[in-house]
Amino acid sequence: ELSRDLGPTVVHCVPRTSTMAKNLVSKFMPLFNRVLVQRVAVETKTASGILLPESAQKALNEGTVVAVGAGGRAPDGTKIPMELKIGDSVLLPEYGGQKVKLGDEDFVLYQDNDILGVMSK
Repeated sequence: ELSRDLGPTVVHCVPRTSTMAKNLVSKFMPLFNRVLVQRVAVETKTASGILLPESAQKALNEGTVVAVGAGGRAPDGTKIPMELKIGDSVLLPEYGGQKVKLGDEDFVLYQDNDILGVMSK
C-alpha cells in the first residue's frame, strides 16, 4: 500500500519581498511625512485556474506600509506625528506616488496625506 498517514500538512509561505530587498528596506528611512508602501501582488490566475494576460490584470489599490518617516512639521514648527505604522494595510490612490526600486522589488513612496485610508484586519 502506497498511501501513508504522514501527519498534518505543513504549508510554507514564501514572503513576497526578497532577503536583499528586506535588508535595503530596513536601511531606508523616508524623510518627514513620507511612507514607503509595497503594493499587493496582482492576481495572475482566476479562482478556476485560468491564467490572465497582462492586459486583463488590474492594478490593485492596496498595499502594506514597510517604512515610515518621523513626521511632518506644522507652519509654527511643531512636529506632526505619523498616523501610519509599519505593517498597516492601506488603500492607495489610483495615480501618484514616487516609484522606488530597492534590490529587485518595487515600492511606492507617498506622503502620508496621499494615503486614502487604513484597512482594518
